[in-house]
Amino acid sequence: MSKTSCTGGQEENNLKWWQLSLIGVGCIIGTGYFLGSGLAIKMTGPSIIISFILAAFGTYLVFDVLAKMTASDPQKGSFCAYAKNAYGRWAGFSCGWVYWCSEILIIGSQLTALSIFSRFWFPDIPLWVFAAGYAVLGLLVILAGTKGFERIENLFAVIKVSAILMFLIIAALALFGVLDGGKPDLKIPDAGDEFFPKGLKGFWSSLIYAFYAFGGIEIMALMAINLQRKEDAPKSGKVMLLLLTIIYVLSIGLAVTMVSWRSFNAEESPFVIALDKYDLPFFPHVFNGALIIAGFSTMAASLFAVTSLLVTLAEGGDAPSFFAKKGKKEKAKEKPPLAAVGLTTAGLAASVILALLIPGKIYEYMTTAAGLMLLYNWFFILLSSGRLLQLTGWGKVKRILGMILIALAVSGTLWQKTSRPGFWMSLLFVVIIGLVVLMMRTKWKKGEGQKGILAIKTLGR
Repeated sequence: MSKTSCTGGQEENNLKWWQLSLIGVGCIIGTGYFLGSGLAIKMTGPSIIISFILAAFGTYLVFDVLAKMTASDPQKGSFCAYAKNAYGRWAGFSCGWVYWCSEILIIGSQLTALSIFSRFWFPDIPLWVFAAGYAVLGLLVILAGTKGFERIENLFAVIKVSAILMFLIIAALALFGVLDGGKPDLKIPDAGDEFFPKGLKGFWSSLIYAFYAFGGIEIMALMAINLQRKEDAPKSGKVMLLLLTIIYVLSIGLAVTMVSWRSFNAEESPFVIALDKYDLPFFPHVFNGALIIAGFSTMAASLFAVTSLLVTLAEGGDAPSFFAKKGKKEKAKEKPPLAAVGLTTAGLAASVILALLIPGKIYEYMTTAAGLMLLYNWFFILLSSGRLLQLTGWGKVKRILGMILIALAVSGTLWQKTSRPGFWMSLLFVVIIGLVVLMMRTKWKKGEGQKGILAIKTLGR
């Protein structure tokens, strides 16, 4: 990894395209892949591989237009700025706050996943205790400033990739019979019913978790403004998504080949379950430790991103201005404003309280809601591109395909009783933000009117 964190500590305009690709891989791989994939496997079985391929294609379609908008018009607020340019201030405000809320929910789901991993060693300790502990550690990382955050993230990224490589090597050894005397017991489906054991509904429902595992392309877009050559943004995204797709399909394909899909659940990583029957006493402990580090890494990146976004919203007038005010110490050490950290802390506290109130299904609820709210923003990115880019005929077709895939992932959550609450939770956030927009429109119109009067007076002089 380069000397760059997931939120952009690289010196301005000094980022190479391949560095951005590697940063994207490091930032995106997290608990959605290490734990959320188990939920998806449980819903659809071995066909989860197709879900991940479709999600990778849908993600590419979104990032492709986002990268093109970045290359033609670099903006600090990225997709929020493009939504504002395309549809007006209400759109930029809505996208910014939908993303902020989705990141808070993502952090909540990551805290829950970290707690689930930690209970592997301490099964009697409640989830909320671990969640509170990891939340405090995450805040300490953010308060360490940009440079401290970069060092920690670089170390975590190495450990994260090493864990995946370790699983792939051990799984390959098992696949060729090295671990069990040359007699591998592979679970390869030989009929359509075995490949799609839960039918169309199960496959449809799994799409949201496959898309969730690719969440994070927005951070790449926010960082693309620091590329040496802005026109390299699309190439960077293509390479990043190709690497991610290979990692996801290979590792999850190996997992569902080694054990029956019925063995997977939301309480353990599918990669630990896949190697459980082999005599590898060290693996569950080593890999679980790597999972905790990987999950904490993405949680810290989300914390940094959500705090930075709040500052950007405040600078643009879409959040109270005091969230962007820094004291002398914050400026000197490149630390985020304390007010912005305070609101992020409040969101973390709400996540911990939810973990205390509904520990049984909270990971699934929060993961679904967070994934849906990310997809709402992705859909709006596709909408904005129709107004801001001169798309070719094929470009228009790709845009429509992206919208269809996102719509399928969103609607698929209605088929499952366990994911349906997450859908309603996401709609609740959207409705609240919509009501705030309605209240703010009067204020915005007054502000625009005052600017017009001021401009007339200036011309009169």
